[in-house]
Amino acid sequence: MRRLFYAGGHIVVDDRTCKAVLRYARALAIAGRADVAMVPIALEGGGSAYAHLLIGPASEIYSVPIIGPDDEPYDESMILALEAKTRDMHPSVPSWPEEMTDIPELDFELDFASTDGEPG
Repeated sequence: MRRLFYAGGHIVVDDRTCKAVLRYARALAIAGRADVAMVPIALEGGGSAYAHLLIGPASEIYSVPIIGPDDEPYDESMILALEAKTRDMHPSVPSWPEEMTDIPELDFELDFASTDGEPG
């Protein structure tokens, strides 16, 4: 679990979700674009929901690891969608193995040959 700090507050997300959000935020910043990303979060009282983050070139986002509930809010399709959007902005950079090495890689293969904006 990670605490993702954003816009003066924070949300609690799964490690892989955090990694996908940070990668997408960087891609948007480099491209000078903004987008709204929907991500699964852990609620303070228990359970999970979705948050909507407006991410743009001026976004200042960072994360720290935390000990969280055993049932982390995780949505594989959301991660695939964020990774596909990131890939579409930077098709020549399919992987970032040297980044955020304390967070496990995704448990599935991404099809970097896809060009239609949909997960492969």
